[in-house]
Amino acid sequence: MAGGAPAGATSFAANRRRSLAGQSGWAGLVHNRRIFAIAVFASLGGLFSVSMVCNIGPLVVIQLSYDLYLSTGYNQGVFSGVLGMYTFDQRMASAVNNSGTKGWLVSILELGAWFGVLCTGYLADKLSRKYTIFLAVVVFCIGVVVQSAAFKPSSIYGGRFVTGLGVGSLSMAVPLYNAELAPPEVRGSLVALQQLAITFGIMVSFWIDYGTNYIGGTGATQSEAAWRIPIALQLAPALILGAGILFMPFSPRWLINNGRDEEALVVLSNARRLPVDHELVQIEFLEIKAQHIFEQEISAVKFPDYQDSSWSSAFKLGFYDYLSLLTTRTLFYRVTVACLVMFFQQWTGINAILYYAPSIFQALGLTGNTISLLATGVVGIVMFLATIPSVIWIDKIGRKPVLVSGAFVMGTCHLIIAVLTGVYEDSWPSHTAAGWVACVFVWIFAIGFGYSWGPCAWIVVAEIWPLSVRGKGISIGASSNWMNNFIVGQVTPSMLKHIRFGTFVFFGAFSFMGGLFVMFFVPETKGLTLEEMDEVFGDVAGTAVADQERHFAIANRIGLDKYATVGEKFEDDREVDEKA
Repeated sequence: MAGGAPAGATSFAANRRRSLAGQSGWAGLVHNRRIFAIAVFASLGGLFSVSMVCNIGPLVVIQLSYDLYLSTGYNQGVFSGVLGMYTFDQRMASAVNNSGTKGWLVSILELGAWFGVLCTGYLADKLSRKYTIFLAVVVFCIGVVVQSAAFKPSSIYGGRFVTGLGVGSLSMAVPLYNAELAPPEVRGSLVALQQLAITFGIMVSFWIDYGTNYIGGTGATQSEAAWRIPIALQLAPALILGAGILFMPFSPRWLINNGRDEEALVVLSNARRLPVDHELVQIEFLEIKAQHIFEQEISAVKFPDYQDSSWSSAFKLGFYDYLSLLTTRTLFYRVTVACLVMFFQQWTGINAILYYAPSIFQALGLTGNTISLLATGVVGIVMFLATIPSVIWIDKIGRKPVLVSGAFVMGTCHLIIAVLTGVYEDSWPSHTAAGWVACVFVWIFAIGFGYSWGPCAWIVVAEIWPLSVRGKGISIGASSNWMNNFIVGQVTPSMLKHIRFGTFVFFGAFSFMGGLFVMFFVPETKGLTLEEMDEVFGDVAGTAVADQERHFAIANRIGLDKYATVGEKFEDDREVDEKA
């Protein structure tokens, strides 16, 4: 029961569904050894995807999610190593040797991703989640092929922008598909696993760069395969995802939205490996149906003049829904929190480290491209390891302590690196110990981001919205992430060239400001009921609770009430068992 709303069919039916489904979260993954094994295999690169795509069910959703996020994380990390390779520098010298064009070389992917995110909502509704994912994979692969075969900077620019379109679209479409097909009891764990997969992809990319850097030697004899191979390897998880999604069912939510209820029931039945008339399948089907009717009714109440299903009405509905996020004070507060949390996540300097790590390590006195790539590889390892405890304990510790402590750790690391660079930047060869100390603080910075702002920023952005605007709110937060990612990638080379150690002072200041922003302006959202969520955001009208009460009424109306008696009996039996 959420936020004091009256007990209804949905609360009892949800209890009954959970009793039938088993354990949730990480416990559910560990309890079901098969799910856990597939998740582990998927984190190693999705090598078993092709053999499992015919097993229609939620387990494969974990696989598809990992393929996407491993590819996204790999994409983030691989280009930093490529930028420092001798043959890439020779081939693309006109772009690499100028700090302004070098920034565009990196950041144009994020610009494409920002645009891709904004287009995905419409495509996912019109084409289906399944075909949107396939289309995004095709676009992604075209961009990678263009980059891999590039002979001029213009091909890298164009290829990375096209790749970004696919990355941005996938960054919304796959989690959406994942959430709509996966069983509710493991959905939260999948969110955590996604961030872990991103850091795994980053780690893998750094070490692939380190290995391919030796192809033909590290100097004038180096083969161009040294940088073409790691770029081309982005195709592997993308092709697995593209092939696998064709064997997957449509999202049951999308089927119900399009009046294909019988197909949705079959999908849920296959996902659970239970008969269509099984109680668990029926409850899940009616829960999805209730959510669909809820959104229709909310739309009709807000915008009665745009219910004729025409293209122009659909466009106006979407526009006014987004506009309501800016014109309603309490919703605008949530928009501000979502956008600024993503703003500060990027302006901690994390992607400056990821994209330009070899250059930064060389600037810190680690001579030789091989050594700087080796130091960069450690960034990937420590960030990956630091993410693990966060995704396990974030619900016990809370969001604010994790975000604030991470911001202060990162800010402190930046300032220490700035001091060391300011003192020794002209004499690193005679102060190698100071260079390695600065390197260690870069690694500590990566740990600070890995356990805090990496996973936790996305959790906050996802959970602060009322049901009626959740999808649009999350899309705004995601677009803020990509746009700020683009700006950071664009300005970092010029900053490193012109203000040198001031770059670390700059990012350190923003890290501290991010911590202070969370401390004073972001409410703790751990374990809040809907009523409490409204209260902490100053929503005296109780938007979230009103949404939930409407949802209860709809659920009763469509037949979930017949499971209420069973649910109540289950609750009574559980209380008796607990007392015994």
